[in-house]
Amino acid sequence: MLKDFTPRLYQETILATAALKNTLAVLPTGMGKTGIAILLTAQRLSQYPKSKILILAPTKPLAEQHLNTFKKHLDIDEDKFVLFTGNTPPAKRSEQWNKVQIIFSTPQGLENDIISNSINIKDISLLVFDEAHRATGDYSYVFIAKQYQQKADWPLILALTASPGGDVETIENVCKNLFIEAVEVRTENDPDVQPYVQETEISTIRVELPEQFKKIQQLLKQCIQGKTNHLKEYGIRATNLVTKKDLLGLQKELHAKVASGEKDFEAFKATSVLAEIMKAHHALELLETQGTTPLINYFENMYQQSYTSKIKAVKNLTADLAFKSSYILTQKLIEQNIEHPKLAEVTKHVTEQLAQNKYAKIILFTQYRDTATKLHDELDKLNVLSQVFVGQAKKRNTGLSQKQQAEVLDQFRDGMFNVLIATSVAEEGLDIPKVDSVIFFEPIPSAIRHVQRRGRTGRQEKGDVTIFLTKGTREEAYAWSAKHKERRMNDALGQLRTRLQLKINQQPTLKQFDTSVKIFADYREKTTGTVKELVEQGVTIKLEMLKSADYLLSSRVGVELKTMQDFVDSIVDGRLLEQIKNLKEHYERPIVIIQGKENIYGLRNIHPNAIRGMLGTIAVGYCLPILYTQDEKDTAALLITIAKREQEENKKEFSPHADRKPMTIKEQQEYLVSCLPSVGPNLAKELLKQFGSIRKIFDANEEQLKQVKGLGDKIAKGITGLIEGKYK
Repeated sequence: MLKDFTPRLYQETILATAALKNTLAVLPTGMGKTGIAILLTAQRLSQYPKSKILILAPTKPLAEQHLNTFKKHLDIDEDKFVLFTGNTPPAKRSEQWNKVQIIFSTPQGLENDIISNSINIKDISLLVFDEAHRATGDYSYVFIAKQYQQKADWPLILALTASPGGDVETIENVCKNLFIEAVEVRTENDPDVQPYVQETEISTIRVELPEQFKKIQQLLKQCIQGKTNHLKEYGIRATNLVTKKDLLGLQKELHAKVASGEKDFEAFKATSVLAEIMKAHHALELLETQGTTPLINYFENMYQQSYTSKIKAVKNLTADLAFKSSYILTQKLIEQNIEHPKLAEVTKHVTEQLAQNKYAKIILFTQYRDTATKLHDELDKLNVLSQVFVGQAKKRNTGLSQKQQAEVLDQFRDGMFNVLIATSVAEEGLDIPKVDSVIFFEPIPSAIRHVQRRGRTGRQEKGDVTIFLTKGTREEAYAWSAKHKERRMNDALGQLRTRLQLKINQQPTLKQFDTSVKIFADYREKTTGTVKELVEQGVTIKLEMLKSADYLLSSRVGVELKTMQDFVDSIVDGRLLEQIKNLKEHYERPIVIIQGKENIYGLRNIHPNAIRGMLGTIAVGYCLPILYTQDEKDTAALLITIAKREQEENKKEFSPHADRKPMTIKEQQEYLVSCLPSVGPNLAKELLKQFGSIRKIFDANEEQLKQVKGLGDKIAKGITGLIEGKYK
């Protein structure tokens, strides 16, 4: 089954473990983690010929890269492979799932398919999680792993990463979330890896911050100090607000205090002042690490907001004398064309490397898109061929689609330009062979990202890593932090082989649940913790466009679910009464559930009587019961309890399109037409006005349908496809 692939000794050793147990494989970047997945795929398909293999990667380019690598080294018909991404429609994914054997996918779309039950994962004999360090919190990997362990007939997990986390606790959390039973760690110093490791020379170039920059630095620090003194006046301990972690930690404390329901106006004020400090800190970081172009863009955006925004933090900060003076001095630097000294040093370093080797491939990493664009412009002036490589989001006229990203990488591999100027999007997993040099425009405090960036070079030949930092700034702390965290990570990995085994053996076995309960959920609820919890409890979830409820538990019970915050927000913006009215009209036994542990009277600056009045209106005016739950798990348990009771008493199948009150012919016509793909109630009325009857709408062709206002090619094709398609 293998072709053009000779496994290395350490790959075979890791394979021996991975074939028997759910395994986390930690290998330096470029050491062939994908090769282990290929070897294990061949073995599992030999053992279970009718089974499927699922390979998950966090981005489309990475998933596509794995697809091409597997095709190259596995002697399997091409029509047995498929790539699923967010661009693949759910119906097409469901159809292709049954025809193929090896699926490469990003996790978010697949998570939705599992929730909606449109694919069956029971036949997967191997599930591969690439960049496995992402398996924390609410990331889709965590949910998919639980479902796989619960439902697969022959479950086996292989998790791959170069940098699983900065400490034992983080790594253990990843292992717990992916049901890992064994850990295989290889470092560059291990004897079976050393023959394949290329030498990488790491150097640091330090630059001085110019005097003009130091003046702005002093003003911003003065601004921050003044705001910090305000915090102390409000009784907030603010002696240690140095790092972003410190700021976020204090912000979390203040939000918790505000959410507790105490009418603590000092805490409200402190929260606003802290927001000012965080914004000023960001300006200081841009000054120290990036330069005048990103900083002036930030200042201008802030002052533009101050004219239109009602946010006090923005208005107060932009009125601060020290902050305003910083802005004026930055404008003068722009007028004088004075940039951060790193810009000149980095471009000089690049040109020197290209003078030694005109075919050199260089990846230049930077945190910010503004800096990436500026570097591209400066290199362009020196006739150096470069391209900016950023994510998909459109910011300041930048942003590359996944197709454009793939094209840029292909051009870089083919040597059509020398320098790839990349943000974090290029840090993970992308296969770019023979990169001669990696340059950090700034150090980063994350050990994971530091390792990922550095690993882009030294794969097939000797590599070179250069880190630029500014003396006397936070960059020195960032460089030390990354080095310290990487050392800690390596120590943690050393302890993992023994410490982890005890914890793994204590992991509970997932049990199968009763799947007889069926709940309809509005499709907008699909990403919530409640829906995931319902699926994990074995409930059959059907995602639908529900017109007046979040969950439908039987033909007569519709549920409107609100978090505490959303409940209060919907009183303020006027949504709630309309939603309650619709719920009452459409369901015989409607219910309102309010979820959360906060004090509902302390979430917004709204009089408690307004909230009490709304609760009274719902309970007395509309006769709707109001139930309270603590969190998603509690909500899911309550929904299951009610659904079981309803569905056991009434054995009939129920539909989200059922309605407790008879509708008029007109309402029934509108409702039926609104169920056509992407139509909805407003477009349904337009269609009926245009054609006069449902029969004539169904008889219309695409061109006739497109005559209706608001109905384009896509909707017309969807309608005719549904009406003319054969029932299977």
